[in-house]
Amino acid sequence: MNDRMRRLSLIAFALAFVLALLPYLARGAALDTPVSPGQMAGSMLMFGFRGTTEAEDPVFWRALRAGRVGHVVLFDRNLADGGPRNIRSPRQLRALTDALRRAAPFPPFIAVDDEGGSVRRCKPAYGFSELPSAARMGRERPERTWARAERLGRELRSVGVNVNLAPVADVATNPGNPVIARLERSFSPSPQIVSLHAWAFGQGLAAEGVIPVLKHFPGHGSSRQDTHLGLADITETWQVAELQPFQECLAAGWPGMIMAGHVSHRGLDPLLPASLSPAVIEDLLRRQLGWQGVVISDDLQMEAVAGRYTLEQIILLAVAAGNDILIFGNNTKNPDPALPDKTHAAFMKLLREGQIPVWRVRQSWERIEALRQTLGVPLSGACPRTF
Repeated sequence: MNDRMRRLSLIAFALAFVLALLPYLARGAALDTPVSPGQMAGSMLMFGFRGTTEAEDPVFWRALRAGRVGHVVLFDRNLADGGPRNIRSPRQLRALTDALRRAAPFPPFIAVDDEGGSVRRCKPAYGFSELPSAARMGRERPERTWARAERLGRELRSVGVNVNLAPVADVATNPGNPVIARLERSFSPSPQIVSLHAWAFGQGLAAEGVIPVLKHFPGHGSSRQDTHLGLADITETWQVAELQPFQECLAAGWPGMIMAGHVSHRGLDPLLPASLSPAVIEDLLRRQLGWQGVVISDDLQMEAVAGRYTLEQIILLAVAAGNDILIFGNNTKNPDPALPDKTHAAFMKLLREGQIPVWRVRQSWERIEALRQTLGVPLSGACPRTF
């Protein structure tokens, strides 16, 4: 009798244990089981490439098919020679994005920089609509910004682009800023106006199923340098008010991603730029401001980063900081066709050595998967609001 009771107790305990695990096992079966660490690593990498067809960059397309490229960033021209790159017309772009989706093992994020004004990949010269600069939009009503972004989102979705690396949430505190204010990329010197228009722009894109990206955390507006050319130190110029647009958009339920900038603030992190800093991304952005969604890096081939670290160091630092997607535009003066293979191989080496833990890659995979489920799903409701 005692043995029988003991057996029944063990069976009951085992059954209770399995039942307790079922939610986690079901989640793992749906999300993790079919995916290898190599595929999860690939899902954290976004690359640019040359050309409008597979024949023009076959090495990239092989890496895409193999899962070493998770996502794609498109440009309209090559930095090396100024010649055409990925975008020539709406019809051509739709054919290209369709081909990218057919080749990719998982639905890719296909991104462009379409902020407005001088920062556009889908230009009117290629058959796309006009879009004024952020500075001009900021002088009008947020409802107008929302309507323009909604039209842009509809246009991007029609050509297969599902991520726009915009809006800029930087406050134009330095009117001489060579990469923000002078290019009219900020909505305003007023944090409140920036909040309203950044929210409107993001909601307009999301209303058409395009994922917006709020950038450049924790604020690039006060910088004196261009991070494309080197590190921008904002230690003496940055103001806490520059966080306001990020705080307010996040608190309101931001529907996309956040991008950290290649700016250095020694008061926040004495050694690392924001884009590679756990103090900025994991502590300030995630713990203090509560952001639990996808963080995407700025282009990690910009001189602010690439001029200071090796490829392996960049990967290790970017992942340790809390970035979920790492951008390598491969649109430099000396583009490397093998960059996706080299980057994925370096990532896997760090994984094998334990320098990047598997749990950390799985964490990013889950964030990316959650956002991927929203692809093409329009966000209902109008966006203008008062913070």
